[in-house]
Amino acid sequence: MWEFVTSSFSQLMVRGGIVMWPLLGLSLLAVTLSFERLWFFVMTNAPSRRRTVAKMGRLLRDGKAGEAKVLAENDGSVYGAVLRRMLLDNRLTEAGAADAVESQRGRLERFMPMLSTIITASPMLGILGTVLGIISSFEILSDQTTATDPRSVSQGIAEALITTAAGLIVSLITLFPYNLFRAQIDRTFSRLESLANSALMRGEAAAGEPAAGSGSGED
Repeated sequence: MWEFVTSSFSQLMVRGGIVMWPLLGLSLLAVTLSFERLWFFVMTNAPSRRRTVAKMGRLLRDGKAGEAKVLAENDGSVYGAVLRRMLLDNRLTEAGAADAVESQRGRLERFMPMLSTIITASPMLGILGTVLGIISSFEILSDQTTATDPRSVSQGIAEALITTAAGLIVSLITLFPYNLFRAQIDRTFSRLESLANSALMRGEAAAGEPAAGSGSGED
């Protein structure tokens, strides 16, 4: 069985021409990066992690910043990193909160430009293989000594069709995970913004306490 699979794969690569090799490399890269991103978002937005984030926001709104900070210190996700950064700022502003959220964009969008490039480049490589296959077929047809053999012509046509299909397949198997990860990024940013708003509410409440205390002292 394994010998049949390897033999069929080898024949497919040979029939598809030289463009099949970069397409194979892109497909392996896309699968590897997709698994890495899948694991990242599973760990980032697991139900238990979402409950922890909700608890952090609730503690901040209740004025229990110390307990929220303990949760953040034990959380290695982007949520914990953002909250730790915001709690270090005793005079947190909207700009500071936005900066804390934006600081995690690199972790959230890691490898996304590469996946986007694979989605765009794969069909183009397939078209390139198609053009090369058609050129090969016309070269054979222009040679009077070999034009009588239909198999030689069909080889170029097969190369054109195989590379087109391969390019589309690689693009499609990358497109669906890419869109899934984009949706996860949007959801994560929404939760981060909600967490930042809770921290801002905590900062505003803390800033109002000294002013109220000083006013009572003057009376």
